[in-house]
Amino acid sequence: MVELEAIEMDSIFHALSDATRREMLHELADGERTVGQLAEPFAISLAAASKHIKVLEGAGLIRREIRGRTHLCRLEPGPLASAHQWLSFYERFWSGRLDVLERLLREEDARESTNPKRGDEK
Repeated sequence: MVELEAIEMDSIFHALSDATRREMLHELADGERTVGQLAEPFAISLAAASKHIKVLEGAGLIRREIRGRTHLCRLEPGPLASAHQWLSFYERFWSGRLDVLERLLREEDARESTNPKRGDEK
């Protein structure tokens, strides 16, 4: 089970590692798009767009439906929730570390304001 989850997570993060694919997902958050509509902002060929879409499909991030000759893509948010859950551990980790740093800096500022340096005295 753990190995399957690792493979799925690797696939999700691989798909998200490319700026073009991230932008395609962003576009799909507003509703379904054709392959041509997804390719248009990048000035890439339909073949190149299709390769990006296959990576997103492989990660389970989108679903493609064929209607006649038109390929419509739709966002599948479930895997993004899994990635967010995984990342939330690190968010909590860094938030805790930054809270400690902020506390230490405030303590240092308080010490410096109550004990001015010799050169600072008038």
